[in-house]
Amino acid sequence: MSGYSQQFQIVLNIEQQYSIWPVDQPLPDGWQPTGRVGTKAQCLAFIDAAWNDMNPLSQRHAGGAS
Repeated sequence: MSGYSQQFQIVLNIEQQYSIWPVDQPLPDGWQPTGRVGTKAQCLAFIDAAWNDMNPLSQRHAGGAS
């Protein structure tokens, strides 16, 4: 399957950091599906629009980065 037609899912870890993962591969430990699936470009576009603060959740709760 070519990279252009392969389907990816958007995944999220406990620190609320996003990534994408091929839908036909088991997720690595610590990552949960968000329910969004699409091409690589579609998934990356969603993440680009949705992920406003790249700091890990624990850092945001501790006062965040300066």
